[in-house]
Amino acid sequence: MSEKCDFGLSGLAVMGENLALNVESRGYRIAVYNRTVEKVDNLITGRAKGKNFVGCHSVAELVASLKKPRLVMMLVKAGPAVDDLIEQLLPHLEAGDVIIDGGNEHYTNTERRTKYVEDKGLLYVGTGVSGGEEGALKGPSLMPGGSPKAWPLIKPIFQAISAKVGPKDDIPCCEWVGPRGAGHYVKMVHNGIEYGDMQLICEAYQILKEVAGLTNDELYDVFDEWNKGELQSYLIEISRDIFSVKDDLPGEEGFLVDKILDAAGAKGTGKWMSKLALDLGVPSTLVTTAVYARGLSAIKEARVRASKVLNGPKQGDNAEFGKAVSLLVGKREQFIEAVRQALYASKICSYAQGFVQLQAASQEHDWKLNYGDCALLWRGGCIIRAQFLDRIKEAFDEQPDIENLLLYPYFKKIIDDSQAAWRAVIIAATQLGVPTPAFSAALGYYDSYRRERLPANLLQAQRDYFGAHTYKRVDREGTFHSEWLELRKEPS
Repeated sequence: MSEKCDFGLSGLAVMGENLALNVESRGYRIAVYNRTVEKVDNLITGRAKGKNFVGCHSVAELVASLKKPRLVMMLVKAGPAVDDLIEQLLPHLEAGDVIIDGGNEHYTNTERRTKYVEDKGLLYVGTGVSGGEEGALKGPSLMPGGSPKAWPLIKPIFQAISAKVGPKDDIPCCEWVGPRGAGHYVKMVHNGIEYGDMQLICEAYQILKEVAGLTNDELYDVFDEWNKGELQSYLIEISRDIFSVKDDLPGEEGFLVDKILDAAGAKGTGKWMSKLALDLGVPSTLVTTAVYARGLSAIKEARVRASKVLNGPKQGDNAEFGKAVSLLVGKREQFIEAVRQALYASKICSYAQGFVQLQAASQEHDWKLNYGDCALLWRGGCIIRAQFLDRIKEAFDEQPDIENLLLYPYFKKIIDDSQAAWRAVIIAATQLGVPTPAFSAALGYYDSYRRERLPANLLQAQRDYFGAHTYKRVDREGTFHSEWLELRKEPS
């Protein structure tokens, strides 16, 4: 082989193939391999024809085609397949070479693999890759973590292929996140926030459709307008587009979104974040609610049966119905604006929770995360990219140790200005029987967080009563236990 390659990639499913094309388009020579070698040949004779590619039919050939120190990226299914590929790579690599895992991997596996690979004298990187197929091809958000010595080696390529933001589109959405599994943890939190964002948007859609009676054409106009302001984001943009798409099957009429079965799928990263939040003792209620909402949507047949038996509020026999409807009479535009404010306020709570979990995880694992950089990584290329992430970066740049984004003046003012609308929307939806689990979870979190005193004093009394779990007092130091049975008032 006359010329060695700058970068190697194993795994040519859609994401891997698109990322390989992205790398080559930035001026790098790339070697590619896939366990099913027909995919290699198809790429070389197809989309990569005439480009600076080298197709390889074995792991040994892939490694041999690379410049030293060798950079090998894996884009294979998370789990055992990654461990298997690492074992195939190790005999052919040398000290100082870098193995990169770009899959959606659980951070604990990356923690383990980093130590294992480093013990062999090599370097390991676990990187989040967000942006889907289009992002992989045109510029994803990249969240690398692992062996710190690997960063200078991969930085030029990673920042070249990543999405760019800023006034001159020259700020890469890629920066070193932290040691070991930090990169994959940040990607997991990104995905959890994505769950919350999507659920909130879906609730806004249902409220506007069922309460305000908006048509798909009107929903398109509303979301188009929202995408020009504070809510500007990729998810608002694609939701707008979805409302415009007509059914493309022959002989069918109407809008495609109305024909799609209302049973959501999931790949598990939202559940990971929720479980890890419970382990850390932090209240990431938005992602947990969104995970449960997907689960509830998935029991479609059970819901169909229940819909024939269980009743909700009906006009005429519910006095509150008129109060809710009165919000809309002659005030349709105001109600739409109220939904926008409720969505934005809920979204702020969701991101605040995500960063609180990142702070807790960083302290737990000694990662020393830069939270402003994390926000910048998500500013472009990824699914949750949004205008207001710039404000999150500003918040952490100004106050690196801020406890919660809700305390930052910019976000506090938005919540203050949106509270009346936020509460009114939830009340109206509740009175009319339209579910708002995520909107309500966000408001519940806000109202709990802002209260100096919560009813957990009674909870602690209950725990001490039935299990002698003890309690602390507000008026003196120490830990206490009471004999509640002896002290109680006897029932009459």
